[in-house]
Amino acid sequence: MSEQAPVPPRDAASDRVTTSDDIGGAVEALLLRADEPMPVEELADAVGAPVVVVEECLTGLAGFYDRTGRGFELRHVAGGWRYYTRPEHGDLIARWVVSGLSSRLSQAALETLAVIAYLQPISRSRVSAVRGVNVDGVVRTLLARDLIAEVGHDDETGAVHLGTTTYFLERLGLARLDDLPPIAPLLPDAAQLEEELSALAASLPEAGRPGDSEPPAPTGDNGSDHGRSDDHDELEE
Repeated sequence: MSEQAPVPPRDAASDRVTTSDDIGGAVEALLLRADEPMPVEELADAVGAPVVVVEECLTGLAGFYDRTGRGFELRHVAGGWRYYTRPEHGDLIARWVVSGLSSRLSQAALETLAVIAYLQPISRSRVSAVRGVNVDGVVRTLLARDLIAEVGHDDETGAVHLGTTTYFLERLGLARLDDLPPIAPLLPDAAQLEEELSALAASLPEAGRPGDSEPPAPTGDNGSDHGRSDDHDELEE
């Protein structure tokens, strides 16, 4: 006996197949309560509808918000769906939250995060070379806040490589790293920067090349440590 195809769930009251219109309100309610992008499979399980029906519902809702000019939009980012404010309201939102953002991440942390985002995978010592300061403190902060993670090791030196996380993409409202805006004017072009760093590394003696640990900070004649560090720049929440 041949296996029969699964029958889509039916509305108990009317004995009809569930449609995207039937679950629109439930999907909106779930997304409003979500604190991270929700995969379509999770939404389908929550509303008790087939994935294909939920996908149709999500596409319909996104189109409806676009047509009616709502101040928010429904985006597919980081493998799930979530509401975001529209780009045209970005300046308004930025003015409203800028003080809060500044209190949570220092300028040093934001600069370090930018270097990692655009040059990843990149070792901690190379980040220090780019910024010209010791970044141990801010890297710990970014790791603790799940904005970056260890993503492997250098085959030659064994140095730990750092890269951004899915949470980083979510916070920026991006689906993938390719969606990052053009590199900031104050940060050198990524390819040019890599070329300069490679030349710098080649000019160093073998013992001084980047590895797992940071190069020692310079010391003065009296033995005191005069190396610059971003540790004092951190602003905790």
